[in-house]
Amino acid sequence: MVELTKNLRFIADGMLGKLTRWLRILGYDVEFKPNEADDKLLILAKETKKILLTGDLELYRKALRSGVEAFLVDGKTEVENLAKISKKFGINLDVDEVEETRCPKCNFRLKMVSAKDVEGKVPSTTLKTYKEFWVCTNPQCQKIYWQGSHWKKIGKILKEAKTLIN
Repeated sequence: MVELTKNLRFIADGMLGKLTRWLRILGYDVEFKPNEADDKLLILAKETKKILLTGDLELYRKALRSGVEAFLVDGKTEVENLAKISKKFGINLDVDEVEETRCPKCNFRLKMVSAKDVEGKVPSTTLKTYKEFWVCTNPQCQKIYWQGSHWKKIGKILKEAKTLIN
């Protein structure tokens, strides 16, 4: 297993949109290329020295023949996929929302901000209920996040994936 590190960088094919978002939440740099041709994906992975993640067996084999580091994502569920990729690359399945989380939408880093910073940008009930917020640092995105009702589901899925590793 690879040493635990946030320095891993990935490029994901169009079949892995959900996994891309999960890895970004966990703090990993994942470039998502949903409409890219296989040959172009191989070139991009090689040029950027990113690990190619694919659900396509043929592309995976092609990558290995081309000298591109690749991983075949072949689990039946997101839980299985998270467990397999965690085991292969030593990925920590805990969200570090203070330092490492990336925007699931655009891959830029998130930064923690106060409730006052998001006033007028989120519903007033959200401001009253939550005190911690994160904003995407991408000027074109600037999506705002908080640990809402979906947070329990995120924790549950990550916990299930951890149990598959052991």
